[in-house]
This record gives sequence, structure tokens and C-alpha cells, in this order.
Amino acid sequence: MSWTRNWSARGHKFCRYADDCNIYVRSERAGKRVMETIERFLWKRLKLKVNRQKSAVARPQERQFLGFSFTSNRWLKIKLADKALRKFKHRVKKVTRRPRGISALEVVKELNTYLRGWLGYFRLIETPSIIRDLDSWIRRRLSCYVMKQWFKNSYTRYQGLRSLGVSGKSACGIAVSRKGPSALSNTKPVRVALSNRFFAEKGLLFLFDLYETKVTTT
Repeated sequence: MSWTRNWSARGHKFCRYADDCNIYVRSERAGKRVMETIERFLWKRLKLKVNRQKSAVARPQERQFLGFSFTSNRWLKIKLADKALRKFKHRVKKVTRRPRGISALEVVKELNTYLRGWLGYFRLIETPSIIRDLDSWIRRRLSCYVMKQWFKNSYTRYQGLRSLGVSGKSACGIAVSRKGPSALSNTKPVRVALSNRFFAEKGLLFLFDLYETKVTTT
């Protein structure tokens, strides 16, 4: 009998991937007892030693497993682990960094490939608010990218905003502003010009739309 079947037979709930495993019990006392038992079992039966530096008896929300964690409220929900969130933002920042000589449309295509695969993996998340927040953050990054492309001169900025329906007065104010692309991307005229519709027409996939599709079809 494998060690996983052994613990299933004992009524324990667990998640396992390769040599990484979380076992869920009802109390800290039970956790310590199970930890001691499984260490002894793995050593005697399989000659495997548990890595004490990476192992612990702790509450679910204090641990991260394969990019997932749990909320801190009474009714636990699966959430995105902090480390996975930082990794996601690092990847998106890399794709949307200072213009690399490619258009916003090409950036969107590159980003879509990553977003589709990312949500395919993290579809088990039960906290939709983080998905909405990430959508807003992504659009802000893309707006900043577009603004950097327009930063060649004031006329380019003015023409870009006017072509997207911004009034002459507002477009002129943005064009002559000394603020950087990041700050300007959060101004009202730029938000109006580079709206959700603008990016949807560029083909951007919205995480929340993908998430809702996953939820309703699972």
C-alpha cells in the first residue's frame, strides 16, 4: 500500500504533487501527532527523511501550496498565494515594460497567451475580487504602455487622445503636462480614451470574463 493510500484509509484529507504534500486535520494537537507518525512511516518504509525546514504544523491560511492558499475567515476559501501573485505581476510587467518597438496590439496578443494559461491553472480560486483587481491593474499597465509610445512629443500625445474622442482642451492639457506616463495614465481624459472598450477592440482577454466562464462551465 502506498503512503497516500495509507493516509486515505485513515480518513485524512490531503493534497499531493510529487514530493510536496499538505495533510489537513482538525486541530494543532492532531497535526503534531500526524507529523510525527508520517515522519516515522516515511523513514521506516521508504527511507525518506522529511525536510523540517520546509515542513510545519500550521493553519491552512499560513501555508502556500502550488501557488494556492486559503482565506483567513471562518469559512475557508481557496485564494491566490502571495508568492504566485508577485510572480504574476512580475510577468505582466515584463510584457508591458517600456516600448520594445512593438505595437500595443502585439503586446496584447503576447499577454493573452499568458493570461489564458495562467487562469487555466488558477481556475480553482474562490475569491473573484482579486481577479477584478488584476484586470484593472493590467489595463493600467497597458494604458501606461500606450502613453509611453505617445511620449515622443506633445503633438503625438495630443493627436492620439483626439483620435480617441478626447476634447481638444483636455487633450492639450495632457499633451503639455510634465507628468510621466504612469501618472498620466490614471487621469480622467486618458481613462476615457483608453477605456475597457478600447482594449477589448485590441483583443485583450479580461480575466474576470474567463473566470466566470470557467466557473459556469465547470
